[in-house]
Amino acid sequence: MKERVTRRRFLATGAAGVGSLLLASGRALGANERIVTGHIGVGGMGSGHLRTEAAAICDVDESHRLEAKSRVPNADLYNDYRDVLDRKDVDAVIIATPDHWHALMTIHACEAGKDVYVEKPAAKTIREGRWVVEAARRYGRVVQVGSQGRSTPAARAGAQYVRNGCLGKVSRVTCWHYPNPVDDSNTPDSDPPKGLDWDLWVGPARWVPYHPLRCHFNFRWFLDFGGGQIRDRGAHVLSVVCWAMGADETGPVSVEATGTPPKVGLFDCPVEMEVKYEFRNPDWTLTWSQPGVPEMGAGFGSKYWGDKDTLVIAGGDGGCGTEGKAMSAPVPPGGVELPASPGHKEDWFACIKTRKRPIMDIAIGHRVSTLCILGNIAYRIGRKLAWDPVAERFIGDEEADRMLHQPYRAPWVL
Repeated sequence: MKERVTRRRFLATGAAGVGSLLLASGRALGANERIVTGHIGVGGMGSGHLRTEAAAICDVDESHRLEAKSRVPNADLYNDYRDVLDRKDVDAVIIATPDHWHALMTIHACEAGKDVYVEKPAAKTIREGRWVVEAARRYGRVVQVGSQGRSTPAARAGAQYVRNGCLGKVSRVTCWHYPNPVDDSNTPDSDPPKGLDWDLWVGPARWVPYHPLRCHFNFRWFLDFGGGQIRDRGAHVLSVVCWAMGADETGPVSVEATGTPPKVGLFDCPVEMEVKYEFRNPDWTLTWSQPGVPEMGAGFGSKYWGDKDTLVIAGGDGGCGTEGKAMSAPVPPGGVELPASPGHKEDWFACIKTRKRPIMDIAIGHRVSTLCILGNIAYRIGRKLAWDPVAERFIGDEEADRMLHQPYRAPWVL
């Protein structure tokens, strides 16, 4: 078994480790040089990230590996992601695994000298999200989180419209999303199918037996693996909200949530859910509602309520839309002009060469995933919680603080 990376060793490496890892990763890339990628998780979203420049493909499901190999025949196949990180010819990795793996793999990739594109949310717990930010900075890595809304013209136009005061003072933002699904299949656990490494799929999460509805796409409906719509699509919608409200470097001062737990089946995320966050300086409230009130015919999105006008930004992922008044509005002289992205992965590739921070940098992704996680913690605790966005801990609530991180299943550690 390969050596495990511990948080103590990670933090002790210090700034001296940055130079050695940059050298270990190969060389500085020229402006016209191709970027060789490794792909970790190639089912679902991961299959859409495959590139002809891929040198390594990893998935714990053999069927996913073989399908990817048929599209990128020159790539080598792996079951264990650490084998990809060992490759000196791999410049960067794209991580599209179930959510409970995102932070651990990103930290290990940064330590191995790889730049990272990691699917949202950035982390499963708030503390590991902060550790990912520390790893990216310590090892000088470019880490882009896959909340693609920031690379869409509509989200940019909508956020600029809000930031430039076109709505007046915005006192509240409301988000809507359709409910989480319910499992009514009444099927038992079973042995994993041949070719699936279930132990590695579960990885650092608490052990559960294999069930076809726990695996692959449906991991989203378990609090231990995905966290429901608020942690899945919420990482898209709330990314746009933070952009529009200028809240990338802060967080709420309180959170409270209610929800309707499923009455049957395996899934444990609340079917319907209402989360309220309070922000200070400036003062505004944010509400996440499942199902809420849809706007512009979209299944999810956000609405901004100012004292002069309102604005809808529909969606939040790569399919964003907004009202025409925002799309056609010029930036006023001296106003806020947000960066324009050439495309989400394109922005990441460009930043790998320039070493600039990408449009959805890991520090922003951590703040967004913190909002998602706080909603689920408040739902589980069942009372209003006071939050310190600077210290990133609850105020006077030891029970809630215990939910800031969940110990990993042995032998996985940080």
